[in-house]
Amino acid sequence: MIGAMKKTIEKLVKEALESIGAGEAKFTVEHPINMAFGDYTTNAGIISKKASELLEYLEKNKPEEIEKIEIKSGFINFYLSKEFFKQSIGEIVDKGSEFGKNESLKGEKVMVEHTQPNPFKEFHIGHLMNNAIGEAIVRIVGASGAEMKVVSYHGDVGLHVAKAIWGMQKGVENPYPAGAKAYEEDEQAKAEITAINQKVYDKSDKEINDLYEAGRKKSLEHFESLYKKLDSHFDYHFYESEAGEKGKKIVLDNVGKVFDEGEGGAIIFKGEKFGQHTRVFLNSEGIPTYEAKEVGLAEIKKEIFPYDKSITITGNEQDGFFNVVEVVIGEVFGELKGKLKHLSHGQLRLPTGKMSSRTGDVITAEILIETVKEKTKGDEDIAIGAIKYMILRQSIGNDIIFDIEKSVSTEGDSGVYLQYAYARTCSILEKANTKGDAKAERENIHEVEKLLYRFPEIVERACREYSPNILTTYLTEIAGSFNNLYANEQIISDKPESAYLIALTRAFNTVMKNGLTILGIPAPEKM
Repeated sequence: MIGAMKKTIEKLVKEALESIGAGEAKFTVEHPINMAFGDYTTNAGIISKKASELLEYLEKNKPEEIEKIEIKSGFINFYLSKEFFKQSIGEIVDKGSEFGKNESLKGEKVMVEHTQPNPFKEFHIGHLMNNAIGEAIVRIVGASGAEMKVVSYHGDVGLHVAKAIWGMQKGVENPYPAGAKAYEEDEQAKAEITAINQKVYDKSDKEINDLYEAGRKKSLEHFESLYKKLDSHFDYHFYESEAGEKGKKIVLDNVGKVFDEGEGGAIIFKGEKFGQHTRVFLNSEGIPTYEAKEVGLAEIKKEIFPYDKSITITGNEQDGFFNVVEVVIGEVFGELKGKLKHLSHGQLRLPTGKMSSRTGDVITAEILIETVKEKTKGDEDIAIGAIKYMILRQSIGNDIIFDIEKSVSTEGDSGVYLQYAYARTCSILEKANTKGDAKAERENIHEVEKLLYRFPEIVERACREYSPNILTTYLTEIAGSFNNLYANEQIISDKPESAYLIALTRAFNTVMKNGLTILGIPAPEKM
């Protein structure tokens, strides 16, 4: 009933427009910014210039859930009934953990790729940002009814591996940073690393093979420990070492069709005719580039899970790369045209001097988590919630300056604020020791009631726009609204209204728990 209210009003407005001969008019139905102007509003009156005629039809045909309809400045505003809000609270309580889910993507298969840390290198705060966004997207899309597969893609071959193995041979504490520094500053070391790189590819040296396997295993195990900490799950892990050969074969098979020969024997894609730019897919030595590997990865993905949509989440520095590669994949695999979606995010930055890294230039996920933990009395769930909220509170395309003090504030606009609001209601409900009664009489409609029923719409919109910040903004709003109720009402009392207030508290508790869970933010019951 609740999630269908907007659609009910949209259908009613469309019928009203048809009744006055304006059925093709493009209108919107939204929640007004100011609740004094109703629970829903439409611009149909402005567009059709016949607001009064529309109002007459709407009044005659309004469903019982709508108490009144009025015109303000050309907008037609709908006010929901007191009975609707009572029913909505009862429905939220009854549905529990299922409340908020929708079936807008039912029957669709969606694959999401995110995080992508490379073995032999640090899991840094950029990976942490990507993971928070990726996990939220996975859960939002999944809550909209799609069948999900979650994957990550790792660079397990390449010069970074050789640099790390060189450092391992030298016995240094942090092999990759040491190897990377030596490669830039020492010609002898550079030659040694170059030789190691070739041996990694051709597997011709047992000692290097052993170091490679040990380092790769240690890295992947470390990543798994972080995924567990972040409550992040992957169905499949893919690697450059397997995608490279597939990509090379696909490129060679499509020379003269999709690809062309370039200078020095390189194989290129001339993107200009597609409004893109030219990129190399096989270099002059016949080695597949990242672009070719991405094409190979596309084949692996479609074979393992025939998806309707494949979403890849990366930093926005890769926008140009994906603009070209998605065109290429669509040309090579015609069935994938229109099925690829690249979501890019900004960078996670830290105020200068706030932290230092033992590697000198990379701040790891662990360092950030531990630093925030110090501000949360050692509580890791609260720390991770604080970090994820700061990442998810704004549009994913923006850079973020991570303010540690703000992230753990209990005053609002923080993960801690939401967690505390949830924990407080857990305590109230434990003390009340009753389910409450959404049908009990009470005098006033509280603002929080006018927000809670919107949750399914919010989830659906966050999915449609791939925007977790829509959900974080909503949760912050309902937390503030409930805190206002808590400050002005005695929830547990001997008054008749108490039974309803307890049910309302339980409904808020349900929505907050479900919302935090969809965002991948821990919801501790005690704080």
